[in-house]
Amino acid sequence: MAHLKVEEFNKIIECLAADHGLQRLRDKLVRLNALVTRRRAGKASALASQLYTLTGGLRRDVPATVAIHTLWAEQIGERLDEDGEKALEAIAEKINACLGEHDRIVEERSGEIAGHIRDYEARLAVAIGADRARIDMILKAVPDVASRLREMPLVAVEPDAVAVGEQEGDAEVSEDTTA
Repeated sequence: MAHLKVEEFNKIIECLAADHGLQRLRDKLVRLNALVTRRRAGKASALASQLYTLTGGLRRDVPATVAIHTLWAEQIGERLDEDGEKALEAIAEKINACLGEHDRIVEERSGEIAGHIRDYEARLAVAIGADRARIDMILKAVPDVASRLREMPLVAVEPDAVAVGEQEGDAEVSEDTTA
């Protein structure tokens, strides 16, 4: 798994707070033993800072890390249907096929993996949004793939884009060059 940058970790907490509400998110984290105090959080950024310290950016094996991964997976899972998950798994297999020893990108397949990464992100973005798709991919990616992904511009999903799970190449996305 790739190491998250502070901004990426903050984005996870901001997304979870937007989905649950800041205080409800904090209450869920307390119930999951991620936090030991019920003191209210004023901002998502303050909660993110506290959680980043506790989890070491999700690198430490502590209850807070497990809680954040659990809540994130639930939010993503609610937005994907079974067909969408299968389509993404098929693309993930193509990405993994471009990796060699020690999960490094095979040089000869460097161009190929870029297309697969873009396809995966575009399909996921249709279901959950471009920002969430990028963060979800970085959470799951090996360091080489995460590094490549960070270099790519964020995809912009067209309003009439097809759902995840439709035929390959059907999703209408464009690259947002403002990222």
